Amino acid sequence: MKFAVVGAGVIGETHARLITSLPGEAELVALVDVEADRAVALSGKYGGEPMSDLKQACARPDIDAVSICLPSGLHADAAITALEAGKHVIVEKPIDVTLAAADRLIDVEQRTGLTVAVISQRRFQPAPAFVHQAVAAGRLGRITAGIAESPFWRSQEYYDSGGWRGTVELDGGGALMNQGIHVVDLLLWMLGEPVEVQAYSELLAHERIDVEDTVAATVRFRSGAIGSILATTAAYPGRPVRLSVYGDRGSAVIEQDDLVAFDTADDEPTDQASGRQPNLAEEPAGEASVSRSVADAHRDQYLDFIAAVRDGRPPAIGTRDARRALELVLGIYESARTGAPVRLTGRE
Repeated sequence: MKFAVVGAGVIGETHARLITSLPGEAELVALVDVEADRAVALSGKYGGEPMSDLKQACARPDIDAVSICLPSGLHADAAITALEAGKHVIVEKPIDVTLAAADRLIDVEQRTGLTVAVISQRRFQPAPAFVHQAVAAGRLGRITAGIAESPFWRSQEYYDSGGWRGTVELDGGGALMNQGIHVVDLLLWMLGEPVEVQAYSELLAHERIDVEDTVAATVRFRSGAIGSILATTAAYPGRPVRLSVYGDRGSAVIEQDDLVAFDTADDEPTDQASGRQPNLAEEPAGEASVSRSVADAHRDQYLDFIAAVRDGRPPAIGTRDARRALELVLGIYESARTGAPVRLTGRE
């Protein structure tokens, strides 16, 4: 599959490097950035023709798919441009920063019949895949609660490094929209459809940005389960991402890339302290691969996207998954602004 990467920044380089690591599966044909020198510089490292115009790139018959690596508030419009030109699309998270933009993209996706995947690569790691399979199989019983924690650190220099960082228009939000959305997606994958949220957010440790660096929320799910979310970029020096899933027959805890505890009423308890780790190889990981790192999981999501296009099936993580995560994030922001609970309705 022949790719164009749109956006030659940090994430664009990650995608360019990933595509070139898949010989026989993917080829980097073009690198597109409105700042031509950035496209030229990245092209010098990874190949592909540097370009500065997205429409011209999408008009090329030798490009099959476009990877959108722009500031978040530009995602949907760029993806729609690619779809209208007949290209399949991978969009970096989040899908965009408003539900209206996400819905425009979904409408064009449905009309064109082309494939759109949204990056949320942690689902492809073995620990989340194992826990998801255990939840689906009923090994944890009725799911009662979940906790998603993203305690990151970002310096002031991080926010000052790009004019779009920390803006509502292009960044869409702060610690939750950008750093925390990965574990939010995992929480939704495990607990299902959220229906209501109550939240608080603050800017506590940074300056000159329009968004939060700390947010906490309580989420009620359609099943009756209750979830808790904490996301921050003000937790020096940064701690591991952590997801806990609790049920009336078992529980599981994932820390960063590892399953550190997995207990069910039918099995002997196992946890990190006991020295007896759950064996992820005991059962198949379903649609996920057995890769360990986030980078490998990112690669696996690309392979899933390529296979989805080839086989004419939906990708593992599509636009509706991404929209659901976005609606929850925006609901959290609205609740934090108003001080009131927010109902979540989903896409009709």
